[in-house]
Amino acid sequence: MRWAIAIAAAAAAAAMGAAYAHAQAPDRPQPLPGPPPRGYLGEAGPDAMQILPPAPAKGDARDAADRRVFRETRALQGTPRWTLATDDDHVTVLKQFSCAVGIELSRERNAKLYALLLRVGRDFSTVAGAAKDGFRRPRPFLIDKGPTCIPQTDPSLNSFDYPSGHATTGWTFGLMLTELAPDRATPILVRARAYTESRYVCGVHTLSAVEAGRTTASIVWAAEHGSAEFRHDLEEARAELAAARASAPKPDPAACAKEATLLATPK
Repeated sequence: MRWAIAIAAAAAAAAMGAAYAHAQAPDRPQPLPGPPPRGYLGEAGPDAMQILPPAPAKGDARDAADRRVFRETRALQGTPRWTLATDDDHVTVLKQFSCAVGIELSRERNAKLYALLLRVGRDFSTVAGAAKDGFRRPRPFLIDKGPTCIPQTDPSLNSFDYPSGHATTGWTFGLMLTELAPDRATPILVRARAYTESRYVCGVHTLSAVEAGRTTASIVWAAEHGSAEFRHDLEEARAELAAARASAPKPDPAACAKEATLLATPK
């Protein structure tokens, strides 16, 4: 998945559904003004094809596990966990981590954080996209029949399965927020794990692709720290988030309690 598709898919706000009291009307934020954001790594990005384990081969143990997880998680259709997986595809990633951080995150209130995510997004999408095109593993619904939480004709699903770009997005943002707000590390990373798991709940990625997405996020996040420009922008985002945590509205406690209960439910 190319970075623009990955970020755009994560940046469209929609209603959270019956499971959440803090539902919002759809709100698709406009891109930042000016040219598309550039990454920090340029041509120096790591080669995930050499770092990740190979994609599962047809008939091997990992392939069998992927297919079993796909079949079993189709039973989640119509449940609150299915709704969350759908929202994790459509609702802005900032909004989805609001309970984990403890404030209402938004592009307007957290402009430096949002800009940092877009620039890092360019890097991890380049790295993940090259690996996708190299491994060329088909998505699970092309192997086994079953419902998915977004239409199987959606243009964002035209890329390959392994590694998952959305899982890379969610885990990267979790690592980013953990570094910026370490006192909230546990709820942030619990939410990041669930965000990545939403991809196989939704049926649009395999379990192994989600695991590879988390590894890809860790690979890129470590590499970013070698950039002085990245480190500067990270500190700017840290100061912005600290100020926001002192003054921004808090998420609805009841809605966050419902979310926490849902995230603790075994898949």
